[in-house]
Formats: sequence, C-alpha cells, structure tokens
Amino acid sequence: MQKSLRRHIAWTAALLVLSTVTVASADAPPNRLTDAEQRSGWKLLFDGKTTKGWRNYKQDKVGNGWAVKDGAITWQKKGAGDIITAEQYESFELQLEYRISKGGNSGLMFHVTEQAAQPWHTGPKIQIQDNVDGHDPQKAGWLYQLYKPVKPAWAIRFEKQVGYTSPSVVDATRPAGQWNHMYLRIDPKQSEVCVNGVNYYYFVKGSDEWNKRVAASKFAKIPLFGKPTKGHVCLQDHNNLVSFRSIKVRKLDADGKVPEPIDGTLALKAELAFPNIQWEGWSPVDEAGKLNPPLRPIQITHAGDGSNRIFTIDQCGMIHVLENGSKSKKAKLFADLRARVHQFKVDDEEGVLGFAFHPNYKKTGRFFMYYSRESKARMIYLSSFRVSKSDPNKADPDSEEILMTIQQPFANHNGGPMAFGPDGYLYIGMGDGGGRNDPMGLAQSLKSKMGTMMRIDVDHRDGDRNYAIPKDNPFVGKKGVAPEIFAYGFRNPWRMSFDRKTGHLWLADVGQDLWEEIDIVKKGGNYGWSIREGTYAFGNAPGSATASVVAPVWEYDHRIGKSITGGYVYRGKKLPELDGHYLYGDYVAGKLWALQYDEAAGKVVRNMAIPWNGLPVLAFGEDEQGEVYVTTPSQGGKGIYRFVRGE
Repeated sequence: MQKSLRRHIAWTAALLVLSTVTVASADAPPNRLTDAEQRSGWKLLFDGKTTKGWRNYKQDKVGNGWAVKDGAITWQKKGAGDIITAEQYESFELQLEYRISKGGNSGLMFHVTEQAAQPWHTGPKIQIQDNVDGHDPQKAGWLYQLYKPVKPAWAIRFEKQVGYTSPSVVDATRPAGQWNHMYLRIDPKQSEVCVNGVNYYYFVKGSDEWNKRVAASKFAKIPLFGKPTKGHVCLQDHNNLVSFRSIKVRKLDADGKVPEPIDGTLALKAELAFPNIQWEGWSPVDEAGKLNPPLRPIQITHAGDGSNRIFTIDQCGMIHVLENGSKSKKAKLFADLRARVHQFKVDDEEGVLGFAFHPNYKKTGRFFMYYSRESKARMIYLSSFRVSKSDPNKADPDSEEILMTIQQPFANHNGGPMAFGPDGYLYIGMGDGGGRNDPMGLAQSLKSKMGTMMRIDVDHRDGDRNYAIPKDNPFVGKKGVAPEIFAYGFRNPWRMSFDRKTGHLWLADVGQDLWEEIDIVKKGGNYGWSIREGTYAFGNAPGSATASVVAPVWEYDHRIGKSITGGYVYRGKKLPELDGHYLYGDYVAGKLWALQYDEAAGKVVRNMAIPWNGLPVLAFGEDEQGEVYVTTPSQGGKGIYRFVRGE
C-alpha cells in the first residue's frame, strides 16, 4: 500500500512538472547565433548595430545610402549602391533574413570579384523580390535566369501513390513587409538554395549543365560571369526599400564538412549486446538461399513486471522475448504478426512503428501496438493485445482489440512512437500525414490528429470509443477540435520517451530540408511544424509570421545529419557519467550524441559525441534497470548494441 501511494505521489508530481517545464518561443532573436550554430561553426556577418565587415562595391566603406535601423541593414535612398562583405568566401553556407517592400526588388550575389564594372558581371544572383507586385518574372529565390524550384523525386513518388499533385514550382515566400529566411550553400560538389526552409533547387557551378544554362541566358556575353570560384557576398541595391538581418556564414572544408556541434567526446563505445543471439522465426536467408529482409528493431523495451525480460519489436511485425535479459542467447518469438502488417520493404516508413506495455502489465497482461495494416492501404491501427493465459512468453494473436484506426493521406510521416506517461495515460506521437511541406496544413489544424501528440486513457471507455479522453486534455470541450490532442505541430516524431526521474516527455522530430529538432513536450504546446522548422521560418501559411510556438531544446542542421532518432534520458547505474544525459542519434549520418540540458534554465549545458560505427541509428531501447540500447538494421540479426566504457 505504501509503495502504491509513493508511486501515485511521484506520478502526480511528474505530471505537474510535465505541464510546467520552462519553454521558450521558437522565434530565435535576430542577429544572434543559437547554441547549435555556435558549436557548429556559424559566424555572424552582421552584428545588428554597425556595418562592420561590409563596404560598398569598389569602395572602402558603406555609404550613407544604407543604414542600420531596428537591427537591420536597410536601404535608404537611390544610388545607395551594392554592398559586399570585406572577406571573400570559396565554399560556404550563408543564411539571412530579408524584408522587401511592396513591388520591391533586390538580390543576393556570391563569388563576386571587383574585376568588372558591376557585381553581377562576376557573381550569380539569387533573386529577392515581392512575388505579388514585383515586375520581374524571375521570382524570389530563383537563381536569376538559371535555376528555379524543382520538386524533388521523393515528393513526386509519394504524391503519385495517392494521385495527388502539388504545384511543380513552389513559392514559399511571405508577403512584402514580412521577414523571409534564405539559405545558400556553395560547394563544388553540390550547391543548394532554400527559401523559408523549403528546398528550391540544387546546382553544380561550372558543370556541363551549368554552362549550358549560362549559354542560354543573358549572361552568355559576359566573359567573367560565374567564373570566379572565390569572392565576396553581395547585397544588391535595386532602388527599392529592402532590409537584411541575421546574416550568418559558415565556411566549408575541402570535403564540404562542418564542425560537429559538440563539446567533446565521451570515453564510451557501443558494443554488440547479444553477439551470439539466435532469433526464433527468422534467419538471414530463406530455404531457397535468398536473403530475407533484415531485422529492423524499432524498439527495445521491458514489461515492467520485475522479470527483467527484454522485448525487441521489429518493424516487420515480430516481437521477441529475451528471457534472461542481457545474458540471453536465444530470442523466443513472443508474437508473429507479420501477416497483418504492411511490410517496410514495400513502403519503408510503414510497418510496426510503435509499441508499449501497459504500466500494470503484470496484472492486465495488455500491450499496445501502432502499425500500418496490410489489408488496407495507408491505414494505421492502434490496437491492444493480451498475453497468452497459458504461457507468459507468448502473446495471444487473436486477442487484438482495435482502439483506433487512422487513415493516412500519404505513405510517409506515419510517426508512431508510443509510451505510457507517469499519469498512466498512453501518449502517441503522430506524423503530419506525409507528402512534402505538409500540403494540407494538418500539423497546425486541431481538427486533425495528424502532427499531434495524442493522450488517451486505455483503462476506460467513452461512448463508442474503445478508450476514454482524459478530462484534463487541453482541448477537451472545444468545438471542432480532436479531444485526444495533448500537443501539436510535429512533422514526423521518430521515437520518444519519458525521463523516469523527472517525468518529462522527450521527443525527436525529423525535419524536412534544413533542421532536425529535439522537444520536451508540454501540455497544449504548439511545436511549430509546418510554420517553423526548429527555430526557423518555414513556408508561408497565413499567420505563420505571427504564430506563437514552442522552441526545441536542441536542433542541428542538415550538414550534421538528416534524420534524427530520439532516445532516452539515461538513468541506469552502470555508467553514472551519463546520468541525466539525453541519448540520441541520426539515421542518415550514422552518429550518436549525449545531450545535457538544464531544464530549469532552458539551456543546453553540453552536447557530447559518443563513438559509433557509422551505421544508421534506427532506434533506442531501455531495460528494466534503465540501461540503454541502440539499434541498427542488420541483415545478420546483430543490430542491437549497448554502451560500455571505452579503452
């Protein structure tokens, strides 16, 4: 009785913390570097106070045609002239915010040298203009007369599956008078332009394709155009009011790499947790000698019943139990649900995507699974199952009770991570429904479950639902709003977990074109997608410039990694130096990190690298003692690792 009471008090306190954790606005202050930017090599090109580091073209200072007003370099009068950076850049990245006047026009040029009469005689120009009332057919973000936005192949593939067609040439700019974010990367291997977080196009300066486009443009008769491989950054005077701020640059090395956003490397390593494990019901090859699909463990967990058993959940629909915990050499098949699960080899973002044991599993024998159904295209099932009455190491496959079905618009961004909170409710992280740029705006619509964190009571029922709505869910009783919603504004949550000490809900949200982020999820919070990506502007949906959203606790850009995988706050005993660190990784980059975050101050203390083998980081797991595992897809069935001290 005392143990139960202590648990209830701890859960109540943790829920209170979950609702009140300090958060910040996702609008990063202008002319400042974020913690992640500082660690990864970004530098300010404009301090918001002076024009230091800039000068007019072929002059030694900035003339009086430009002035610093309200933290921005602002055009003042005709004849102001183009301004350039004092320093020259070869391979680099640049990001800035611009605000153009009604009908206005300007430009951003790169690799400008002072060998010609005008900057645009050497430096290619990215157009800046008011796309509504501007006079030029070359729209903002286009590389003048050379490149315009191209829909990526992956977006075309997902749209084709469902018969949906988005505009072939995207316009992500915000109206005249509003701030727009522009990103430019110049790299001999591949350059890129994004506007308000949306990728517009790639190009390779000096390539055969580039040369053909130049030959067909008005620049064909200008001998030096596009020839320099190093030069100034230039902001164009087109005799229209324009302002610039938050101008940041990062130099790239010869391989296009950038500094890692870390404060050091931990003296740890990851080793195979089960090097000799045998998997019941699976082998690397079939009877005909053909390769079977690799194991993809999307979760490692425990039943919380004191048995110390470890359960592995594979994306294909197999659940294995390791009876002897970390000492196991054989994985028994707890459940084989492959026949009813849509396989990831067909659509790699489908299959089993979420799993959770009931917090009182020892008594109820219930577990929950979030998966895409084989029999119904793009249909997600949230179901409850029960353990067999005769064998604690076998599930009853016929016990499925469907709690909820969710039709997905596209095959990607299904989300799916699940966890029971300290309050006993089930939390489910939902993707935005897929496609590119959240085409239906679902992540910001409270009428939809897409892009949300749902919170439901699986121990009771409301009306015809096979679950109940917690009475303190933040949007209960609001007309037209899905009452299951606890928070919203997510793109594609890939793994989430509760800190077993504080009760805080940590979530990793996979970004689209520029930023990956980590969130601590707060009741009722809007986490920004698809009007923000991390702390940066995204798209041009109405109201996007003024919306109030919650900032991530950490973010990193796509030169660091391109698909974040969330983990756990370490609370085990074997590695006390990891205590309180949030472990996470990146699937595409094959990297591991440990983040220490001061939740009261709302500030990252440090971000440490963990040595890793470079394989894709698929998921993390936690056993009953709080020891953490990391997984990777494995054709040989050896894809589960644990952390140990390095030599």
